[in-house]
Amino acid sequence: MWADDAALDAAERRLDEWETSLAERAERAKTLAATMRDLTGTAHNADRTVDVTVDSAGLLIDLRLDERIRHQPAAHTALQILETTTAARADLLRQVSDTATRSFGDDASARAIVDSYRSRLLPNQEPDDARR
Repeated sequence: MWADDAALDAAERRLDEWETSLAERAERAKTLAATMRDLTGTAHNADRTVDVTVDSAGLLIDLRLDERIRHQPAAHTALQILETTTAARADLLRQVSDTATRSFGDDASARAIVDSYRSRLLPNQEPDDARR
């Protein structure tokens, strides 16, 4: 009977440890979700005539244009805005990657979070590009 009791105690300890691990992981996920909601990405173009900020979903929340923009074709300005918005989304993705890795380490959960953001923010980018 001693062996059965010892095995039962060991199984109960493993279950308790597993439950504690799940609770800690759930708390980390909750904290991560709150942190992610507050992230923003920012970028500016090379000559600093366009500054862009995107929210945690990658949506444009701020656009600042320098007065020098008036001296270039509108099509060029539009291209600069699009390129700078993509750069701001890449900045956001780097922050998401760093934050997820701090919360979960380099495990499947962190990679899934980053991959989900990447597919929404930069759909044409390969997975390793955001980690550079």
